[in-house]
Amino acid sequence: MTDIRVGQGYDVHPFEAGRRLFLGGVEFPEASLGLKGHSDADVVLHALCDALLGAAGMGDIGKLFPPSDMRHKNRRSTEFLDEVKTHLDAAGWRVGNVDITVLAEFPKINPRADAIKTEIAVHLGIGTERIGVKATTNEGLGFVGRGEGIAAHAVALLFRI
Repeated sequence: MTDIRVGQGYDVHPFEAGRRLFLGGVEFPEASLGLKGHSDADVVLHALCDALLGAAGMGDIGKLFPPSDMRHKNRRSTEFLDEVKTHLDAAGWRVGNVDITVLAEFPKINPRADAIKTEIAVHLGIGTERIGVKATTNEGLGFVGRGEGIAAHAVALLFRI
């Protein structure tokens, strides 16, 4: 019998001047603003980590990588994803697929969606065809619509045989 689990993740960070912008592990060097956070504030990977951890019943990113721990200061979120994958592997979980939606007025995500999929695929050890990356604006509504930050939703399917 196969054990199948679904997890959902959400993250949001405000923009901050003087920071590099990473989304899905990919840098957007043309961005004039980065995201404010303890680590690199990659909302895409933070939401994804939460979805994966939630599906496995392993808590959330804040439990595994607390912002009070200075070891995580300015740390790349790709390292968080690697550690989450290690925990999943140790518990016998395999990633079926992941689906991510980025909410942002800028920068444009779709031109780099394939690069984000490739980056995530490398860290999760799955094919890019098992990763969805989409983006939408907030049509001028709320903090995202006003260009004050970026949010991301992620869903992950895990299985164990």
